[in-house]
Amino acid sequence: MIELSEASIVAPTLDGEVRVLAPTTLTLAEPRIALIGANGSGKSSLARLLNGLVLPTSGSVRVRAATTRHTAGGSTADERTAPDASGAWLDTARDGAAVRRHVGFVFTNPATQLVMPTVLEDVALSLRRHHKRKADRLAAARTALARFGLEALADRSVHTLSGGQQQLLAIASVLATDPAVLVADEPTTLLDLRNSRRIAELLFGLPQQLVVATHDLDLAARCDRVLVIAGGEVVHDSAAAGTSPAAAVDWYRERA
Repeated sequence: MIELSEASIVAPTLDGEVRVLAPTTLTLAEPRIALIGANGSGKSSLARLLNGLVLPTSGSVRVRAATTRHTAGGSTADERTAPDASGAWLDTARDGAAVRRHVGFVFTNPATQLVMPTVLEDVALSLRRHHKRKADRLAAARTALARFGLEALADRSVHTLSGGQQQLLAIASVLATDPAVLVADEPTTLLDLRNSRRIAELLFGLPQQLVVATHDLDLAARCDRVLVIAGGEVVHDSAAAGTSPAAAVDWYRERA
């Protein structure tokens, strides 16, 4: 669960300050939440607030730690329970490192996340805090790759992968650390139709809470809640309006 309390973003420019996001108060508790809006609307900025990549200029963003239950071996059958009343609240400004362990982030362009020479090394890098011994990191990385069908690519250069493979690897690297929440910023924008569908099905099959900023309105309509962003404000919220996600998408289509 993530809470925004009057969280805003103001950016300095040569001509003075520009409001990127108006003061926003939200409780994000649904399993699948979509952020939709035009380019420059502020949806990516809102997404980056959620794990502390961007800090609010005013107000606060807090994340409640979730309780997890794992199956043997940490398989995709992991079940994640709702946070209980005893869950600790983490503030993105005060507890940034802990927030980012709890809330993973996938960028539009996976190349911005792939920094190591090989596929295996890239996943292993994300596990350096979880496994101190290199052998343990590599073993855990191979397990993560196998989960996403990438084990055969372990020794390949990340630069030789297709766009779809790179996005899968970026997601695998983030999920290897088992965050409770995954925020994905337009994860299918740079992909062809087949890979877009593949990534969408993967995301919707995850046990993690998912917040996705997207231009794919069909994908957004599949979510449990849709927020429409325009001019740095949430201008429509399916939960607040008491409507379905599909109705929120239609509301946006009529005004786009």
